Amino acid sequence: MALFAVTLSDNTTDVVDGADAYQQEGPMTTFFAHGEGRQVIDSWSSRLASYRTADVVAVRRSAAQTAEFDRPVNTSETLLQSA
Repeated sequence: MALFAVTLSDNTTDVVDGADAYQQEGPMTTFFAHGEGRQVIDSWSSRLASYRTADVVAVRRSAAQTAEFDRPVNTSETLLQSA
């Protein structure tokens, strides 16, 4: 599992913790945790967070669970953790 930093058009950055992958689903970009023993997004995957694709400016991935991302000084951040 990895951390994803999602920068949005309003200059906020959300961190999605525990996601394995993301993909576009219609107008949304959704982050997933794979099902146990799985390496693909399928019906066993869990949706962790979704954002309007039009609002996503950048997505950065880090494999380290304690990764630090370079952030702009004026960025507010919300941490989203998997259950």
